[in-house]
Formats: sequence, structure tokens, C-alpha cells
Amino acid sequence: MGERYHCGARHGVREPGCGGGASSLGVHEWRAPRIARGPMVIERIHHVAYRCNDARETVAFYRDTLDMGFVLAISEDRVPSTKADDPYMHVFLDAGMGNVLAFFELPTQPPMGRDPNTPAWVQHIAFKVKDVPTLLAVRNRLLDKGIDVVGPTDHHIFQSIYFFDPNGHRIELAADSGTAEEMAKLHEVAPAMLEEWSRTKRVVRHAAWIHEKELG
Repeated sequence: MGERYHCGARHGVREPGCGGGASSLGVHEWRAPRIARGPMVIERIHHVAYRCNDARETVAFYRDTLDMGFVLAISEDRVPSTKADDPYMHVFLDAGMGNVLAFFELPTQPPMGRDPNTPAWVQHIAFKVKDVPTLLAVRNRLLDKGIDVVGPTDHHIFQSIYFFDPNGHRIELAADSGTAEEMAKLHEVAPAMLEEWSRTKRVVRHAAWIHEKELG
């Protein structure tokens, strides 16, 4: 397996080799070359927050299935940002590498729903795992707990499994499997793909090779 794709920037300046030969690409992170416009403002995702049906059940699910630690909880009668009267329990889970997954339980609000116009497979959060053997081990753990799992699904540059948490949120676990050369190739055609899609709203085939095995 080749090097993972990494093409970052220091102080807003494109690193040597970004967009050039694949041999200059580093390892493991998905980054795009940046136009010189000063340091990037965003350092990382601070936390991602969803609604949950039951805070204790949700903490237990992520602790027992994905080994996420329970970091902290916040509870108020009023929303600090909007000042709305809306009692809540806000729980924060350690998703690894400084990433935090959070949930709100809202006992006075109507039952949680979902967008009826968006297919259930679309909105999801994906977590990276170390490698494919780890992915398969977690899959077996989920199945042993009676949780329905889709996959492994072969996206060529990564392998994935999918399942739902107790709140109906779709979760993906992904193990990277692409080489630096493959990632550079995809990065190169991305602008043309977006432009063609914006103009035609029809499927653009520049990257169809990544799903040849999965879709035939």
C-alpha cells in the first residue's frame, strides 16, 4: 500500500510539491493545497452536536460500542446563546485525537424527527479507524450486540461500515486505503467535476473508478 495523501500549507503558502508529483506528498491526512491568503482560521472541529432521545442511553451506546469516554455534561434551564427557555442536558464524548461528539436531550420539545425529503443514507458522521482489521473487529462487535451493519463498503480510497445509533443518527466508520497517487489524482479533477455538476446537475464520471469494484 502506498503513502497516504497529505498536502498541507505552512503560513498560508503552498508546500513544495502540492499539486505536483505524487512523490512529494506526505502521509495520512486529507488536506488540499491552499492559496496564499494567510494562516487558516480553523484549527480543527471543536465539537459536533446532535439531538438525542435519552442522554444516558446515548453515552452508554458510544462508550460500549466505540470506546468513547464521557468527558463532561452541561445542563441549564435557558439557552446561553439565544436566551430561550429550553431546559436541556448537553453531554460531551471523547471521539479521539481532540475530537468531541456532543448531544442534547430536550425533554420539553416534541419528539425528534428527521428531514422527510432527505434519504436516510445522506446525513451522517464518519469516524476514522486505524486500519481495515480494526474496522472488521468493530463490525463484529456491533453485530454481536445485535446492531445492524452495512458493509464493509469498498470506496477504494477507504473502506467503510455503516450503522445507526439509538437516536437514528447514521454513523460511518472508515479505514483509509488510498495511495498518495490516487488522492492526488482525485484532487486534480475535483474542480472540473464541481463545475460540470453545477452546470448540468448530471452525474460526473471523472472519479467513477473508485467504485468500480463495489458497483460493477
